[in-house]
Amino acid sequence: MANTPHGGVLKDLYARDESKQVALQTEAETLPSVTLTERQLCDLELILNGGFSPLEGFLTKEEYESVVHNLRLPDGTLWTMPIYLDIDRTELDRLGVETGSRVALRDPRDDQVLAILTVTSQFQADRAVEAEAVYGANDQAHPAVQYLFNNTRDTYVGGPLEAVNEPQHHDYVAIRRSPTEVRTLFRKLNWTRVVAFQTRNPMHRAHRELTVRAARMRHANVLIQPVVGLTKPGDIDHFTRVRVYQAIMPKYPNGMAQLSLLPLAMRMGGPREAVWHAIIRKNFGATHFIVGRDHAGPGKNSAGQDFYGPYEAQELVLRYKDELDIEVVPFQMLTYLPDTDEYMPINEVPEDTKTLNISGTELRRRLKTGAPIPEWFSYPEVVRILREANPPRDKQGFTVFLTGLHASGKESIARALQVALNQEGGRSVSLLLGETIRHELSSELGFTKRERDINVGRIGFVAAELTRAGAACIAAPIAPYNDARQLVKTQVSKSGGFYLVHVATPLEACIKNDRTGVYQRAIDGEIKGFTGIDDVYETPDDADLVADITKTATSQIVHEIILLLERDGYIGDR
Repeated sequence: MANTPHGGVLKDLYARDESKQVALQTEAETLPSVTLTERQLCDLELILNGGFSPLEGFLTKEEYESVVHNLRLPDGTLWTMPIYLDIDRTELDRLGVETGSRVALRDPRDDQVLAILTVTSQFQADRAVEAEAVYGANDQAHPAVQYLFNNTRDTYVGGPLEAVNEPQHHDYVAIRRSPTEVRTLFRKLNWTRVVAFQTRNPMHRAHRELTVRAARMRHANVLIQPVVGLTKPGDIDHFTRVRVYQAIMPKYPNGMAQLSLLPLAMRMGGPREAVWHAIIRKNFGATHFIVGRDHAGPGKNSAGQDFYGPYEAQELVLRYKDELDIEVVPFQMLTYLPDTDEYMPINEVPEDTKTLNISGTELRRRLKTGAPIPEWFSYPEVVRILREANPPRDKQGFTVFLTGLHASGKESIARALQVALNQEGGRSVSLLLGETIRHELSSELGFTKRERDINVGRIGFVAAELTRAGAACIAAPIAPYNDARQLVKTQVSKSGGFYLVHVATPLEACIKNDRTGVYQRAIDGEIKGFTGIDDVYETPDDADLVADITKTATSQIVHEIILLLERDGYIGDR
């Protein structure tokens, strides 16, 4: 029999509001609308389907303060994570939203109305207090605190929800199950004892061993329930991870385990988040929940120390075990014993026994470099999927971004580099010259700082897409402002290599090299806002290479760029 939901009743708002769905849809078209953020969308889905039972809406001020300071709702029910709808005050005023207003909440992907919120509370919170109370530190090295201060809107809006439509997902639909659907599955399979496993990472042999051990110890079946909403920035994308989970499921004995995805927006809140995760799994019907080492931990703080102790999460969940009414299965980290070809909890390993481990950092290094990943660590099917998603450097894309004054020689360097990379082979090579981009993508733009930044931003977008596709991209705009260059670097670096080359040819030489006469026209005042004459060029202080064509031949500059690429493994056969 599935576990009783938190609070005693599963708050499935889809089932509750089904009879009035048509009326709600009609009303929603007359109401002011708010388009949700990605995190709000995740939160809303789990409120509506009962995953966040006993919640039936976004927290009011009273509920928010009770959860933040007491880890409970005002009625005393255990609840550890504040779930609020944050909206800009200016947007609320524009929409005319006040207490008692009804607001349609829309999906950011297709603009579909998902729910109607009746506003009963609008308030502004002290973010520093929230950071300290909920996450244990007002430190933006914590991803949730960084999000709180940089992405959260200034007004929290609370009130009850009515369900209109379910969010439409187009990926892995067959294994996206609501609490009601998971409970139905348990009944169909005659599962009465179920241990749930939470993960935001790919699974390897140790994870399979851990979950089988838990099932064996508790005489239970296993629900693998990975997060496919928001996780920690830098995590492997959920498409890759789900392919890994699907590849590992046949490694379980037939009938032992099921895979079901969870659209949760994690906060990486350590101990509080572990309790929250236990509540969610209880709502899905699990009777047991695995809490491992550093559960939902965000890593290091700004001082280089762990935000939470390795077993703080286990301790907090165990403190509330009677109220949670879901049995916690605490686990130490497993380590591999090569002499006996088995995994064992690290605290059970006999003294002087040889052990092997591969850290997450080491795994990422091996994926990047193409170094071997042993079968004792992961299954060949899993490694193949990870290598497809994380190709070695010589299969990844990169961007070489040349910046410098007009007529500094960066276009000549870019063209010569294109020839050299085409000769190298192995990738398509794209050339984005400043004048070409101005003509093809930015012909409507002028030369104000804002318009220059937009132009460079467009170059960054194209370069990032080419890099993501595994191409070599060479961009050669003037790009005079540091903040715009940094934005491009951030965009591109998510997908591959980024190299900033400052072509630092002196202004006098640039004027001499200018065959179009635009410098002279700028000096004469015919052209205003010309970089290097009456508009600033902000010299990069983070360039990977600084070159001056009055001192170094183009061929040598190209060779030095090639050496940078070879050093980092993007070209050459290692």
